[in-house]
Amino acid sequence: MNSYDFRDRVAVVTGGANGIGAAVAARLVESGARVAIWDMDVSAAEDRVATLPADRVLMVQTDVSDLDSVLAAQKSSEETFGRVDVLINSAGIAGPSAPLAEYPVEMWRKVQAVNVDGTFHTCRAVIPGMVARNYGRIVNIASIAGKEGNPNASAYSASKAAVIAMTKSLGKEMAQHDIAVNCITPATARTRILEQVSQEFIDYMMSKIPRGRFVTVEEVANMVLWMASAENSFTTGAAFDLSGGRATY
Repeated sequence: MNSYDFRDRVAVVTGGANGIGAAVAARLVESGARVAIWDMDVSAAEDRVATLPADRVLMVQTDVSDLDSVLAAQKSSEETFGRVDVLINSAGIAGPSAPLAEYPVEMWRKVQAVNVDGTFHTCRAVIPGMVARNYGRIVNIASIAGKEGNPNASAYSASKAAVIAMTKSLGKEMAQHDIAVNCITPATARTRILEQVSQEFIDYMMSKIPRGRFVTVEEVANMVLWMASAENSFTTGAAFDLSGGRATY
């Protein structure tokens, strides 16, 4: 396993209590970082997070779709750890599987509020401090669905396409600073988000992956860690595929 030096770095991982976020948070702590986990349900954290050293992890109950909640989480995190050097946006929801013409309007709005507004809120909160210190790494967890679009998942696909575009825009804005803003577009991983969709939809997503399996959260964390490291000093505004061969562009 490759190692990266995150000593003296402070990271925020949204949705870090479970799934991809939990795997990333654990790798960051193991690599020397102090990590603030912003999650709606911090009480249900995976064992890999719950057993991390208490002096290196701060759990903050946060609703990323609510800017006031994000700002409160930022204040708490900076009071505890002093600053934010790294932001990993992993919080997200899938929404139900349904044709666009039948998609529940309120669920459409909720998916955009969490996946798009949430990413906007957290980036907006931490960017001024990163600019002031002339250092930062932001990694947004998008999805291959944001490039290809999945049938019966218009809300999720649209939200992840927006995250990709937001990443490219912010990366260009921050290009004159030592701030890298990139996103990852993974294929499906077996996380709690699959509880929100039908088995038929899960089977469809599996059938689209040439490797014939879902990506593991550890594999995603491995790629994210380099993207969040100081070694990633040139690439910005990019989307990194982790699709098992599914990506076509």
